Amino acid sequence: MASYRITLLPGDGIGPEIMAIAVQVLKRIGEKFSITFEFQEALVGGAAIDATGEPLPAATLETCKQSDSVLLAAIGGYKWDTLPRHQRPETGLLALRAGLGLFANLRPATILPQLVDASSLKREIVEGVDIMVVRELTGGIYFGQPRGVVETETGEKRGFNTMVYSESEIDRIGRVAFETAQKRRKKLCSVDKANVLEVSQLWRDRITVLAADYPDVELTHMYVDNAAMQLVRNPKQFDTIVTGNLFGDILSDAAAMLTGSIGMLPSASLSSARPGLYEPVHGSAPDIAGQDKANPLAQILSAAMMLRYDLNEAAAADAIEQAVVKVLDQGYRTGDIMSDGMIAVGCQGMGEAILAAIG
Repeated sequence: MASYRITLLPGDGIGPEIMAIAVQVLKRIGEKFSITFEFQEALVGGAAIDATGEPLPAATLETCKQSDSVLLAAIGGYKWDTLPRHQRPETGLLALRAGLGLFANLRPATILPQLVDASSLKREIVEGVDIMVVRELTGGIYFGQPRGVVETETGEKRGFNTMVYSESEIDRIGRVAFETAQKRRKKLCSVDKANVLEVSQLWRDRITVLAADYPDVELTHMYVDNAAMQLVRNPKQFDTIVTGNLFGDILSDAAAMLTGSIGMLPSASLSSARPGLYEPVHGSAPDIAGQDKANPLAQILSAAMMLRYDLNEAAAADAIEQAVVKVLDQGYRTGDIMSDGMIAVGCQGMGEAILAAIG
């Protein structure tokens, strides 16, 4: 019997609710596939600030490092928005990514047939969309130095950040992207701003060099402003997209909304070795926290990604994903994906439906 040590980071807002559902699903799938999980909870984000005064306690990072994988729910909320930047929940997430060396973020944007009409775009535009965004996660403008806010000689404040990538950083995310594309439809679009930014010129040069090692993958390049437009105009032209930290942050959220609800989408953040970090792409939704309104499906699908990528339990991952499809076929919907004629359920009700579908 396989056994895995999983660190749970429920975080803030709806995080504890959706995490509880995901744990139930993992326990049920474990029973069916002879897998045991040792779960341990740790603090991060606003919950950690309230308890310890910092968004990522050293004990949390160490616990994560000793795990086979890490499952995160959501962090942040209005309560902590006025704190200094270094004390905000989001700073804890950035530190967690850096501390675990999570340089590759995989963000799928796949529209399920049952939810085509939930998209804000026309059916003929989004039907069949299946995109994987590979975002570089520990470099670029979010981590570049120097950065800060200074006061000039005239007394005016001036803010500055540095967008920087080395060849080795570009190469390692590029290889993840090419290998991801090989497992999909063998099409890779590299997104940059090489017509303006020197850092993007280097990015494009290195991705082009790497292409020689992956002759079975069709490589194209696109400027980020055009990519944003094309995601709305003709998203089915994309298979796998690779881009830097800032551009990936923006484009992956845009791609997510093609699917009808950001509440449906999981993500994986990977390093060169375990553990990876798995989380839904949506936020903490503090306005509905504790009201049984949250959609737990992205959290459940994040658990499935964890099984597939970190734990090599593909059959168990398949079973969870098939259960989600079955429940949607049965007509169960939370408020964010509700449509006429469907069966309205809350967070708990959706969880119970998934458990029943697993059997």
